[in-house]
Amino acid sequence: MFILEEPFVSDFLAQTVAVSGRPVLDNEVARSRLDLGSAELLPSPEFARRAALPGARLYTNSENSIGWITEHLGQTDLPRQIHLLKDKPVFRELLSEMYPDYAYRELSLEGLGDFDPATFPKPFVIKPAVGFFSVAVHVVQSDPEWPEVTAALRADVVRSRSLYPNKVLGLDRFILEEVIEGEEFAVDAYFTDEGEAVVLNVMAHLFASGKDVSDRVYYTSPNLMERWQAEFERYMQRIGRLAGLRNFPVHAELRIGTDGRITPVEINPMRFGGWCAADMSWYAFGFDPYTMYLEDARPDWPRLLEQRRGRACGLVVADIPSDVTGKSIESVDYDAFLARFSHPLDLRRTDFKRHPVFAFLFVEVPEDDMSELQEVLHADLRQYLRVSAGR
Repeated sequence: MFILEEPFVSDFLAQTVAVSGRPVLDNEVARSRLDLGSAELLPSPEFARRAALPGARLYTNSENSIGWITEHLGQTDLPRQIHLLKDKPVFRELLSEMYPDYAYRELSLEGLGDFDPATFPKPFVIKPAVGFFSVAVHVVQSDPEWPEVTAALRADVVRSRSLYPNKVLGLDRFILEEVIEGEEFAVDAYFTDEGEAVVLNVMAHLFASGKDVSDRVYYTSPNLMERWQAEFERYMQRIGRLAGLRNFPVHAELRIGTDGRITPVEINPMRFGGWCAADMSWYAFGFDPYTMYLEDARPDWPRLLEQRRGRACGLVVADIPSDVTGKSIESVDYDAFLARFSHPLDLRRTDFKRHPVFAFLFVEVPEDDMSELQEVLHADLRQYLRVSAGR
């Protein structure tokens, strides 16, 4: 079963929904993105009845659907499970036995000015207690930075409050967390009816610097999957047991410390990679992750990885600089943006007037040469934007 919501439904996902024949919640987004002659759109009461049946599997492309799930599926365990993962202070409390020494603290928006950063170990990251897409996320390296960070947070609140529903991006509460040093990976996985974790993709998250918190570049490859797939399945199994997750998809962000220990940055409920990042499994390995979850299937990793030996697949999130407003952008030079890559696979244009990105691009690069991804990671993407004068 599917719930389709803003901000983005890829053509790939829309095609999967159409071919699957599975019920879809009847809403404005589904009607605008699906062939109404073939899709089975169900009104809320009937969709909720079926979604509450034992063993039902529900997938949503966006956490914008959390409000509907909370309102209509309160008789199921889904609202509790979603709350455990989505609310970051609650999530840290859930994991407190696994990480007894992990430092975190909750602050209200009003309490930012009264907080003394000297009382918290540095470096630390501050972000919304209920967050999405690295909005209003900042790293604090030293005490003197705090006034500048709080000013930036308040500006983020003004700029971003209308982007997503409050259950997706809440800007009245924040969490301070110690910075987890090490490599970061994004993991798409689901839990079976028996609560067993199945990993469908592992993507390395590249950063331009120690203070970079953006989502610009991810990649996956056969070597990366061979190194981490089984280990991350074992780790996610532990999380699933703590939260009681069954028939449940997640997108996890995990860091590997210098001591080899896995620590979660966050685990996002009811979906795989946001916007269209979940489609990476198709371009990188040739399988549909949504179908895998709904049919309780597993990738044939030895065969798939051998077929793609030597190739890596990257995802470039073409973010708009924070000092450029969407309304000021007259056009985007997509041809020039594509021309910087030797093997682009698929470009997804976005409504840059409404959202802080102008495209998502899947590219193929040699597994032993990440130079194109490293270059775009450090690039100023305003060179592709035509901005109106005086705005």
